[in-house]
Amino acid sequence: MIANKKQFFKEILKAVIKLIIAGVLIGVLKEYDGVIAVFFVLKIIHNIYNEIIKPKENKNWLLLIGMLLTGFGGVVGETWGVANGYWEYHEVTRALPMWLPFAWMLAFHYLYKLERNLIPLLENKTQKNKIILAIILALILPAFGEVITIYLGVWTYYWPYQILGVPLYAFICLVFVHMLVYSILHSICKKYKIKDVVFN
Repeated sequence: MIANKKQFFKEILKAVIKLIIAGVLIGVLKEYDGVIAVFFVLKIIHNIYNEIIKPKENKNWLLLIGMLLTGFGGVVGETWGVANGYWEYHEVTRALPMWLPFAWMLAFHYLYKLERNLIPLLENKTQKNKIILAIILALILPAFGEVITIYLGVWTYYWPYQILGVPLYAFICLVFVHMLVYSILHSICKKYKIKDVVFN
């Protein structure tokens, strides 16, 4: 299934290291949600500059659409979860930390970029294999990031059936949000004949 296993696992390792750094950053600075928000906004601006503003051709508007959709969906889900007492954030003076929508936006970019790097390394780049890869990544990596922040005291889930502090429902919700956004972007690519390694 994987044509270049060494490069494939190198990309995975790089992605995991980035996730650990982001999780530790949030955990260490959890009291300063405004500071984390500024870091994340700067990273989003950097991503938009590199993928949309800087290129003279092939501007990646899908990236911006995906980040906005994921940020919106994430905030809706977070508001619902906190309001119903399914989880709560600690060390902040508000129900939802300021960095939250930006973290969801960056989560989309993180998974998108990783898939964009991994898909060319697959032997069979079929739609089925791309979907399987997307589901596996969305199932494991965001939850791993959550484990780090949970153990650093950023928030607590109150849902049952937990694995390392992350409930089964959260795994399902994470995959659902990411795959819903991916489905929308796939439809946009199909309708407007946009070439994209992840969504075509």
